[in-house]
Amino acid sequence: MNYTIENKKLKVVFSDVGGEMQNLINKENGTEYLWQGNPEYWTGRAYNLFPICGRLTEGKYTYKGKEYEMNLHGFVRSSLMQANKISDTEIEFTLKSDSELKNIYPFDFVYTLRYVLDENRVKTVYEIANTGNEAMYFAVGGHPGFNVPLGNDGKFEDYYLEFDCQKDMKLLVMTPLFFTGKTEDYPLENGKILHLEHSLFEKDALFFTDMCKCVTLKSDKSEKFVRLEYPCMRNLGIWHKPQTKAPYLCIEPWSSVPSTDGKVDDLETKNQMEKLPAGENFVSGFDIIIG
Repeated sequence: MNYTIENKKLKVVFSDVGGEMQNLINKENGTEYLWQGNPEYWTGRAYNLFPICGRLTEGKYTYKGKEYEMNLHGFVRSSLMQANKISDTEIEFTLKSDSELKNIYPFDFVYTLRYVLDENRVKTVYEIANTGNEAMYFAVGGHPGFNVPLGNDGKFEDYYLEFDCQKDMKLLVMTPLFFTGKTEDYPLENGKILHLEHSLFEKDALFFTDMCKCVTLKSDKSEKFVRLEYPCMRNLGIWHKPQTKAPYLCIEPWSSVPSTDGKVDDLETKNQMEKLPAGENFVSGFDIIIG
């Protein structure tokens, strides 16, 4: 089932499957900013990632000596969630652990996903409650895709990412699907600009770390833009379907990284996982601003 929230500037539609955004419409110019899931390239639109980000080696992990299997990006993106429309401009989705989920993720939890509209901003808030008696390990992240070009303004190669600050960020060295454990310098034009080309994704996604925590997708041929702010996230991925001229770009704030190449991770030692003590809550998220 789909749910709509809106204000004077935005109309945003969500599905109760994964709490996934389905539409992000600028009511002032009538433009749909969100990728619409063309199966030729990618059927997703804006996945929410939990309790892992990326792939697991062999699709497996271990915890306290037991082996578990889990799909790419975890189970939230395909889970039917309980929806609670709080107001015209706010909606909340929840998912609670149950016996079926504990076969793939052995923790007691409540996962809450909240969206709030504020002018031309969509706030995405992830709140994890550990309702069990032991510490739990997890990662969170977003995977929103945006149409490029925005509306009919120009072509893909006219667009670029502009980071807010000049910073020598690092590129995670991938295999291409798994992390090698290494990083390398990734210089930007004027320390801030990354021009879009389809060839960037010949192998797969690019993942950055130690980067500026705000980035804007824009073009000199358009007044339209998409801006993401992700102050709590350690990593940022950009992606479209490899070896294509796909007309979209995913901009992905992640708290963690994919599994290390050739290693079936133990959840307690997996790179960059959050550790949440019993009875405590964790809050993170990111904002999307459009114009």
